[in-house]
Amino acid sequence: MLRQVLLWASENAWMERQMRRRAFARRAVSRFMPGETADAALGAARGLAGHGISTVFTKLGEALEDRDEIERVVQHYLRLLERIAAARLPSQISIKLTQLGQDLGPEVAQANLERLAAAAAAQGDVLWVDMEASPYVDETLDIFTATLARYPDLGLCVQAYLYRTAADVERLLSLGARLRLVKGAYQEPADIAWPRKPDVDENFMVLTRLMLEDANPGAPHGIATHDTVLLARILEEARETGLPEDAFEVQMLYGIRTREQLALTRRGIPVRVLISYGPHWYPWYMRRLAERPANLGFVVRSVFTR
Repeated sequence: MLRQVLLWASENAWMERQMRRRAFARRAVSRFMPGETADAALGAARGLAGHGISTVFTKLGEALEDRDEIERVVQHYLRLLERIAAARLPSQISIKLTQLGQDLGPEVAQANLERLAAAAAAQGDVLWVDMEASPYVDETLDIFTATLARYPDLGLCVQAYLYRTAADVERLLSLGARLRLVKGAYQEPADIAWPRKPDVDENFMVLTRLMLEDANPGAPHGIATHDTVLLARILEEARETGLPEDAFEVQMLYGIRTREQLALTRRGIPVRVLISYGPHWYPWYMRRLAERPANLGFVVRSVFTR
């Protein structure tokens, strides 16, 4: 129930206005993002790189329809790729197709995605495509697979809570796609997505097994979870299967499970941390709370501390 409330709040304009006015909200958000600028994100990435942890950047924002604003996003990411290369950081970028004009038409988003994919490929980097709410899934898959044919170092996020994802994963793996598996963070109806966490967890394991069968240390898939119980199951199955420690990446969010990230790195397991930044943090932050409602305790404590 709490998860449903938080997901509802993530789409509520009145709630967003209230949160943006509150100093405690910005303090709470700062735990999960180093700042609103690319400079802040790059600084955090340099610190993590010092501990052997790789990163992936995403500039917050979605559902853009203004062509000038879309072009500014594309230019921002092109400059960011140059800065990553200049700093020699083990970093990648992850984009939303609705930031690239998907709501104006798939051809707009695909053209912009190809611009970024070409720039990333020229630097030997992987470019990730995020998956958004269910109405976008089919079109996102079409745009991704069309672009993948030209740029093989392209990765896609897939969501474990959707019933359809197992079939999607099998098809994507057959095409040689690199995948990042998450549980899913949008408000979806029960006829297309598992509403209960135990069912999502079990499907997460099913999908992970498919990805482990396709494991390639040279182009590792990402297993994105902060669920330490689930992660322990995955690592044990990988060990029993005889996979090397670097056969896949464990991916987590900035500011969550930091000690576990360091412990995994010391074991030789690759860890990549998603660093989000930008002023459009409200819907993203509420969805992160919905993924792990225990984080609400941190927000409550922030109300009473400076």
